[in-house]
Amino acid sequence: MTAHPDTVLIVDFGSQVTQLIARRVREAGVYSEIVPFQSAEDGFARLQPKAVILSGSPASTTEETSPRAPQAIFDADVPVLGICYGQQTMCAQLGGRIEGGLHREFGRAFVEVKRASPLFDGVWAEGTRHQVWMSHGDRVTALPPGFEIVGVSPGAPFAAIADEARRFYGVQFHPEVVHTPDGAKLISNFVHRIAGLSGDWTMAAFREQAIEEIRQKVGRNKVICGLSGGVDSAVAAVLLHEAIGDQLTCIFVDHGLMRQGEAEEVVGLFRGHYNIPLVHVEAADLFLGALEGESDPEKKRKTIGRLFVETFEAEAAKLGGAEFLAQGTLYPDVIESVSFTGGPSVTIKSHHNVGGLPERMNMKLVEPLRELFKDEVRALGRELGLPESFVGRHPFPGPGLAIRCPGAVTREKLDILRQADAIYLDEIRKAGLYDAIWQAFAVLLPVQTVGVMGDGRTYEYVCALRAVTSVDGMTADFYPYDMEFLGAAATRIINEVRGINRVVYDVTSKPPGTIEWE
Repeated sequence: MTAHPDTVLIVDFGSQVTQLIARRVREAGVYSEIVPFQSAEDGFARLQPKAVILSGSPASTTEETSPRAPQAIFDADVPVLGICYGQQTMCAQLGGRIEGGLHREFGRAFVEVKRASPLFDGVWAEGTRHQVWMSHGDRVTALPPGFEIVGVSPGAPFAAIADEARRFYGVQFHPEVVHTPDGAKLISNFVHRIAGLSGDWTMAAFREQAIEEIRQKVGRNKVICGLSGGVDSAVAAVLLHEAIGDQLTCIFVDHGLMRQGEAEEVVGLFRGHYNIPLVHVEAADLFLGALEGESDPEKKRKTIGRLFVETFEAEAAKLGGAEFLAQGTLYPDVIESVSFTGGPSVTIKSHHNVGGLPERMNMKLVEPLRELFKDEVRALGRELGLPESFVGRHPFPGPGLAIRCPGAVTREKLDILRQADAIYLDEIRKAGLYDAIWQAFAVLLPVQTVGVMGDGRTYEYVCALRAVTSVDGMTADFYPYDMEFLGAAATRIINEVRGINRVVYDVTSKPPGTIEWE
């Protein structure tokens, strides 16, 4: 990744919520990048950040082998904010003392502000108490020279500390999580008031910079991009086309497992609206033929993945002459592929739109979205003029409707499922609920039940409806519809879709369930 003029470096010591720190900094309009502690020294030299944040960690500074921040960070005259373990290692490294194991504090706590600090400006006044989120077993028991206490809590006498002269700050609580209501404002104070950064990292600025980088990397070479029908690949394609025009060709492998009208929408948007060169491969017969009679979910996924790679590869070979393969890799993919315990090597996941294609096809990768989180990709899509109906759509799995048809997949079942799903989503939109829900879809169960329609007996499929709320898809809760909505949606599905005579609603959270059924 190219160095940004104003970057905040986040040193990751293995916290589960390090990504949230990066998000809070970016929400304040400042570019941030996460580097694992093993390669933090190299990252610090490469990025030349204007400020550093040290993350939390499951480790304990009282153990000899626990991770440390590079001394270069403390010697560089840049502001440093230590969070939880970050505060503890900063204190341990600069001459303070930490005690382990006896001071567990998990969950909601209240910090009392003991003195004013730039960290609290305009947010917390001296003498006031504020809710924060704690999650620690160790605590600071003696401060390094130059530090003073600026906030205390019942379980952490050094809940917030500051060395104003060196612009070093430490908090025992987690300002990055939503359970610390004012946490985002404290992080904003750190990057703006303390580090003096202007907050000019916007999608408009990112777009300009990304276009310039794509042009420099690609030159006059040709690029192919696999379109999945999802937001990430669509935004990547439109950004690439803006940068290099007809040097880009998109390949859309239509596997016959899309939602109703979706394939037509993709083709219309890219060929019609954007006039982007597009190869539309109609491969439903190939995919559905290979899936016939297969009910094992893993085998279904692997069959679809293998056929996608083979089909994409064959179409790319027909085009010929492309040097670069474009992927919609996002920043969470990049972060997750960095092994916290396995040293500084970075391996990018190959799970994205085009599987293991780069290695097989001997092509160079171009990944224009690899610095962005999902919500930032949506913002970039809006910046590029993609229609809201496309940018704001719910996530859709790569294997498509095959994993929403538990058991064997047939054309008949897919047609029934498409109709039910379209009616369900239509009802959600009419009720004004689409944007309040992370993901909603219908599932056609491999179960038939007896029903009565008119004066006749029916024996037809059961349709399950699923809707969840989530921030990132890692955890999810079912959406609490009122019964009137569910009744209306079920009635429409049963009346309008031949083959379904019963509708149920899935009220399982994640965990223990997954969002998808397979």
